[in-house]
Amino acid sequence: MLLSERQRLSVEYYTPVPCIEWVGGRLRVGENGDMRSDGRQADQPRQTRIQPGVLAAAEGSVLIEVGNTKVICSATLEHRVPRFRRGSGLGWVTAEYGMLPRSTTTRRPREGLKGRPSGRTAEIQRLIGRSLRAAVDMEALGERIVIVDCDVIQADGGTRTASITGGWVAMAMAMEQLLNYGQVPRLPVRRYVAAISVGLVDGIELLDLCYEEDSRAQVDMNVVMTSDGDFVELQASAEAGTFTKAQCDELIRLAQGGIEPLIVAQRRLVDLDNHA
Repeated sequence: MLLSERQRLSVEYYTPVPCIEWVGGRLRVGENGDMRSDGRQADQPRQTRIQPGVLAAAEGSVLIEVGNTKVICSATLEHRVPRFRRGSGLGWVTAEYGMLPRSTTTRRPREGLKGRPSGRTAEIQRLIGRSLRAAVDMEALGERIVIVDCDVIQADGGTRTASITGGWVAMAMAMEQLLNYGQVPRLPVRRYVAAISVGLVDGIELLDLCYEEDSRAQVDMNVVMTSDGDFVELQASAEAGTFTKAQCDELIRLAQGGIEPLIVAQRRLVDLDNHA
């Protein structure tokens, strides 16, 4: 597809689609009702906004804003697959992740100058890729690869989970173009996938941690779920001490409540029922 054709389709398709904004429910923190450092309460996620079509040349793109965290997610379709997929008739989805030097309070050197991604970056890229592949019908995609680039332009905690939620929308929009142009028999997306962070801070279970909370959390957990209610990944670690099964169950319950509105937002941008 020529670049000018992609740009024209992007404008026509994405312009009527509104940005999505939502704010979750409220719950008192502790017995005295104190709120968190940014004014939220324990089960209240940050305001999330997903703006589609921010890159004219990409087959699918969004800007996702989760509080002060901002990530540009773009999806690229290429008519090739990794060597292990050749001749299989199956597609593949992979992801790349990076942070701008001044996305954080102090400058981060560009990883490209080092010649290889850091261990943290490699881990996050694998997480995003695994999460997005859980949503895809690889047979319907055919021998094509979808590369989802997640570029953090401002970081305030939860960059990997925002990348998964926004990356799904960019990927699904790119795959809609395949369907619109008759290149696939059906939309190669089977379900929604979204992610959010939870944690134990000062002994209290909190939803959607900002950086200030994440940096002092006793327990940090990232939860990735599908619209079917299944888990794709649970990443949990105790930074100080241990945590109980009851605390783990409460963190998962909080995450489930936070992911549901994210999937509602995704559905308003890409309605899979219209392609069933």
